[in-house]
Amino acid sequence: MSKGKSFILGLLVGGTVSAAVTLLSTPESGRDVRVRVKDQGMELKLLLNRLKVEGLRLQQQIKHTSKEGAVLIKELTDEIRTSVEEWKETVEPHQESIYQSLEQIETSLKDLENKVKNH
Repeated sequence: MSKGKSFILGLLVGGTVSAAVTLLSTPESGRDVRVRVKDQGMELKLLLNRLKVEGLRLQQQIKHTSKEGAVLIKELTDEIRTSVEEWKETVEPHQESIYQSLEQIETSLKDLENKVKNH
């Protein structure tokens, strides 16, 4: 059972139990009790209607936010994919020269280490 349904069921059961206890334990006249029970019933009905309206509003907001989030994630994914592809296109033609440069740097570093060790 969902939390919302459990909450509403709890409100209804609680309202019913409190009305019964009030009827059985009150020193007031029957007319006063009926008026008070009627008033509490109206308050409960108003509360349930407000909860329903707020629940529907929240549901719509969640639906709207989910749709916006999905669109933003798709746009972000597309942008990242495009950026990676552009980066690949930029780097791949120069990849061999980059490897050669790195090898030359590595060789130069080894030579420098050897010179430092020998002195």
